[in-house]
Amino acid sequence: MTTALPPALRPWATQLSLFPKDLARHLGAHVARLSAAVGTLRPRGEAEGGEPQGYDGLSRRGPFDRLLVSEWLWALEAPEELVRRAAFGELSFLKPAFHQPQGARRTVVLLDVGPDQLGLPRIAHLALLVVLARRAEAVGAAFTWGALQTEPAHATHTGLGGTSLLAWLTARSTTPASSRHLAAWREALELSIAPEDVWLVGSSRLGRLEGAEGMSSVEVSEPMEPGAHRLDVDVRPAGRVPRSVVLELPPPADCLRLLRNPFASNQQASGGMPRKADRRIVKFSFSGDGRRVLLFSANGAVEAMAVPHSPRATVPKPRRVQVPRGQQVIAAGWRSSGGLLVLASHLDGYVMHGQVHTPQGLRKARYHAADDSKQPALAPGALPVSLVSWVNPRGQEYLWLKDGKGRLFSLAPPSPMGTSALSLEEEAVSSMAEVHSLPLCVLRPQNLGAGRAIISRLKVLGEEPARFVPINARHGDAYFGYSPSGAHPEAGLLAARDNDSDWKLFLDTGVSVITVPERHRVVGVVQPPVPSPPGLIALHPEQRAFTFFSSQASRTLAVASGPVVQAAASHGQPVLGWLTQAGEFVLWDLMEQAVLYRSVPEATS
Repeated sequence: MTTALPPALRPWATQLSLFPKDLARHLGAHVARLSAAVGTLRPRGEAEGGEPQGYDGLSRRGPFDRLLVSEWLWALEAPEELVRRAAFGELSFLKPAFHQPQGARRTVVLLDVGPDQLGLPRIAHLALLVVLARRAEAVGAAFTWGALQTEPAHATHTGLGGTSLLAWLTARSTTPASSRHLAAWREALELSIAPEDVWLVGSSRLGRLEGAEGMSSVEVSEPMEPGAHRLDVDVRPAGRVPRSVVLELPPPADCLRLLRNPFASNQQASGGMPRKADRRIVKFSFSGDGRRVLLFSANGAVEAMAVPHSPRATVPKPRRVQVPRGQQVIAAGWRSSGGLLVLASHLDGYVMHGQVHTPQGLRKARYHAADDSKQPALAPGALPVSLVSWVNPRGQEYLWLKDGKGRLFSLAPPSPMGTSALSLEEEAVSSMAEVHSLPLCVLRPQNLGAGRAIISRLKVLGEEPARFVPINARHGDAYFGYSPSGAHPEAGLLAARDNDSDWKLFLDTGVSVITVPERHRVVGVVQPPVPSPPGLIALHPEQRAFTFFSSQASRTLAVASGPVVQAAASHGQPVLGWLTQAGEFVLWDLMEQAVLYRSVPEATS
């Protein structure tokens, strides 16, 4: 990004690199003008005290006991010249230096998210955050900021990042900023202990609030003129002369991107990778380890695609299997060592596309139902399900699939004599995944007899005798999720429904209970960047917005372009996927809050 910016914007290259190139240029023009108006964060001077630490250059002012020795020669050789130089400020004095403790300075920015500042004024707020963050960084000061109307405990940010900026963009309030809000932040950030570089950003009302004395302010207003497409900004630094700046706004489409998701590129926002009608995605699922996404096409093909590691990464070419005519895809999975496996029904049995590991090497495999009355339920037109693979220390691969009725089937190792058995292992399974290199599933509560609690259980697959771990949740729905640390030692991050509204999150420190409002559909569980706690991702009843519920205030994560028919979160990485009614498929980075991959059906004339 540094080389893509004009030379005048290079000082803010680090902050502007958060945004796509086109938006960085639009925002950069505002940043440069506002930076000139705000000024630099001056180092503490002599008047601010500190421990003396020698001298730091020369100054044109000072007491005569610090007058440069060479200047005293004028008193001996030309006293009149000494008087003249003193009168015109031409004498040179030693400038004292003072030692200041590192980290003693802090910049605090509080932004109004009330009705006065909704819409276009927030573009100026965004540019100001870039300016003030770089300004603090230049002198080694801490940078703290937040939305004035929010609770400081839940919305205090340090530094600039995609997650914190999106959290601020979604923080909107119908309540105007008040002295009560300011007092809460003053107390939480201890702003009364020592003078701080504090900025209030919003309307002209902020500077008149009780407790705003001594603080700098930036007043942002939108002209009420027909056809006006600009912002008027008055910068009022404490103890300095106010300055006014007029910001000409970018085109409306770019303004909308800055206000909704300034981290998505224009290509992602407008287009996406088109797919022909016969290759339209009808379902997707994440692989057993959560590192790949499996795409099921309308023509029966199965693709396994590596999830891009960042919004700017090149999308790798997927592995693809097209089963022959007359076969129907039942299930598919991806192995980190072995590639794509696709199980298809053929005549009165099943055939595996892709070879299975055995101690003697890779082998082809065919299967028959051990019990004709108990076969994977996949009626005509139904969508395929997922396979989970596990290779034991001896090199033998074991496979499981969970059908549409929640039944778990195991696939026996390939037989050199013909077909192997596909048999029912468990009747009621709500979730299945590979966690810490072990295949796991969650069993729904079952009546185990009088006097015994009816709760969910975690089962470790492939072990003899079978090993079960009790999960104190009484409903049964469960999701495995991504967490870099602090997760359950056996299951990783695991969420299980306890009743109609309460979900339990199983962590290394215990159990956390999260309440999800009625009609919201939970689609996954994740641990966002610290300091956010783990929580649940749920689809709003209107089927477009995804909300994050945790022990803190709920917030919107992403909004789809149309009604969502399927959504899931990976348990192997912080990625959310969704498929819309129109056939648009999106992978969303939960850390950077940006689109990783987007596919749309090809337009037909």
